[in-house]
Amino acid sequence: MTAENIAFFILSLFAIGGSVFMINLSKVMHMALSLTLTFLSIAGLYFLLDAPFLGAVQILIYTGAITVLMIFGIMLTKHREEAKKSKHPMRDRFALLAVVVLFALIMLTIYQVPIEQGPDHHLKEDNVAKLGELFFKNYVFSFELVSVLLLVALIGAILLAKKEEKE
Repeated sequence: MTAENIAFFILSLFAIGGSVFMINLSKVMHMALSLTLTFLSIAGLYFLLDAPFLGAVQILIYTGAITVLMIFGIMLTKHREEAKKSKHPMRDRFALLAVVVLFALIMLTIYQVPIEQGPDHHLKEDNVAKLGELFFKNYVFSFELVSVLLLVALIGAILLAKKEEKE
C-alpha cells in the first residue's frame, strides 16, 4: 500500500462522510460546513489525479465562493429549527435499498469498463494550456454565452435584493 493509496482512501472517506453528514444533519449551518468538507476532499482527489488546475478551481469556486454564498444566505434568512419526524418510516428503508442497488450498479459498471494504459496517454502534459485552448478557440461562443448568463443572473439578484430592501 503506497502513500498515494492511503491519501486516496482518507480523502474518499472524508468526501463520503461529508456528504452523508450533509444529508443527515438537522442544522443548516452544520450542513453547509459538511458540504465544505466534501468540496475540500474532492479538491484533494483532483490533486492526487495530477489535475492541479481542477483542484485549484474546486477550492476557489466551490469551497470558497459557493460555500461563502451559502453561509451568507443562511445567516441572512430567517429559518426555524424544528425537529421533523418522518411521516413515512418505510421511506427510509426504501431509500437505503435504492442507494445500495445504485451503488452495486455503479461498481458493476466500473469493473466492466476496460482502462487503457500505455505510453500514448499523455495526461500530465500542458493540461491547463490545452484547456485554455479549447475554451478560447473551439468553445469561445459558449464560454461568452455563459459569462453573459452569469452577469444577467448577478444583475437580477441585485435588483431583487434592492426590491426587498425597499419593502
